[in-house]
Amino acid sequence: MRNPLRYRLWWTTRQKIITSVVVAALLVTAGWYGVDRVTAPEDRSCATGVERPQGSDECVGVSGDGYDFGQSQLTSAAAAIGRENRSLKKDAPYATVALLLPLTSTDASMRTKVLHELQGAFAAQYRANHHANGQVPQIRVVLANIGNNSLQWRPVVDRLLTMTGAPDRLRAVSGVAISSTQAKEAVKELTGAGIPVVGSTITADDIANGPAGDPFPGLARVSPTNRDEARALASFGEVKADKALLVQDTRSGDHYTDTLKSAFSTLLKGSKYEPELFTSRKDPYDEGTTANTFEQITHLICDTDANTVFFAGRHVQLRQFVNALGARGCQSRPFTVLTGDEGSYLGDDKKLDRNALRRKVTVRYASLAHPDAWPAVAAGKKQPTGGSAEDYRAFTDLLAEVGKKPVGPIGPTAHDDLTDGQLIIAHDAMTLAVAGIRRATSDGKELPGLEDVGGQWPRVKGSLRVRGASGWICLDNHGNPYNKAVPVVELAPDPPHQRFSALAWPEGKPPKEQCLPPSSAP
Repeated sequence: MRNPLRYRLWWTTRQKIITSVVVAALLVTAGWYGVDRVTAPEDRSCATGVERPQGSDECVGVSGDGYDFGQSQLTSAAAAIGRENRSLKKDAPYATVALLLPLTSTDASMRTKVLHELQGAFAAQYRANHHANGQVPQIRVVLANIGNNSLQWRPVVDRLLTMTGAPDRLRAVSGVAISSTQAKEAVKELTGAGIPVVGSTITADDIANGPAGDPFPGLARVSPTNRDEARALASFGEVKADKALLVQDTRSGDHYTDTLKSAFSTLLKGSKYEPELFTSRKDPYDEGTTANTFEQITHLICDTDANTVFFAGRHVQLRQFVNALGARGCQSRPFTVLTGDEGSYLGDDKKLDRNALRRKVTVRYASLAHPDAWPAVAAGKKQPTGGSAEDYRAFTDLLAEVGKKPVGPIGPTAHDDLTDGQLIIAHDAMTLAVAGIRRATSDGKELPGLEDVGGQWPRVKGSLRVRGASGWICLDNHGNPYNKAVPVVELAPDPPHQRFSALAWPEGKPPKEQCLPPSSAP
């Protein structure tokens, strides 16, 4: 049988040469294409300025376009920030504030906290741009995701360091939501490069400046230190050291826990009992086996005559301890557990045994803010200084505006969504950042210098204090709140789960009307 292709492609010498050349070319081209497909770098981008680092599925980076980093609970709030950024007048000056947060945290409580951080920051941004009598510069907000447990902080901080010039004009970083080693390193890098930082909920005493030195030049905070929280709790509870003991985490390197147990140890000088110890996992959100340890510790607590337990640890272990204490052998004896602001995470913790709170176990914590604090004070006979119901009412009016179209929605902001205090304190942190930027903007200039913004913090006091929704923000010369109001909040078995008890003060009483830190202030 004759093959017609042979006569067309492989009969004459000329046909053989041409066919061989064409086939070779096709083989080489196919080879190149295959190699290119194999060796071409994988597209790991998530959005403009955001990508997945090698070995990770998290979307990490910086975005101000409304991107939610793949977190559906953040979609509305992130979109609102993006809309506000796009609405800024192109010919008007603006300054950027970055929110440095673990936006892709896998911990349920931290995910709620991060949402509240975005909501509070956006509310302050909107007020700065629309209800400030045209003050400049306008405020642009970008989201800076440092990943689960803040482990991806380095590339994000490196990116922020490049954003101080046009077109971003970064002038401050806010957020910094947890007192971890990663957060401390991030703050050190940022402030070391001259970028001012306003911490929202960092409370560790060693992520702060002070009389002994300013390792973080340009750092300001709106939350009390752990030392001040402990002093406020002790003032409120009138704790007797000989009837109290300490339960503490021995894992070192966690700046919140380390400084909290130091503060509690100082308060408990004179206690008859040595601390009861447990060791959490390296990842503080890992349940580990500490529940087993707490079952044993509750037996030993029943062997004492103590009625107050100070707890120095993170919220996962706090929940395990409260559950174990609820199942203790000495059910007839009442116990009060006192702890730092990590107690706020237990408000919506589904794993907390609410029945433990019905078995003579009272859990109180030093909150950073609470929606009932200043309204309750206003209803009383004595009106202390340090904040006001009017300032808080202005905040809730603002939330009502930004929570609905056309400004919002930004996600739930009802009363019970505010009881963890996170949204309120995030609003105040952004408010302080805006105040620093605008007060540093001198006549004839569109934008302040970085050093001028951080230079404002020592003057945030007296009549220049910031009237926050959480209370007055009066800073000492090192950027720390002076005698900041501390709401003492009690966990309840039935809704609302976080109930305001009273305001407490690190100094034992409210600040004077002038709100001027004395020379001995830390």
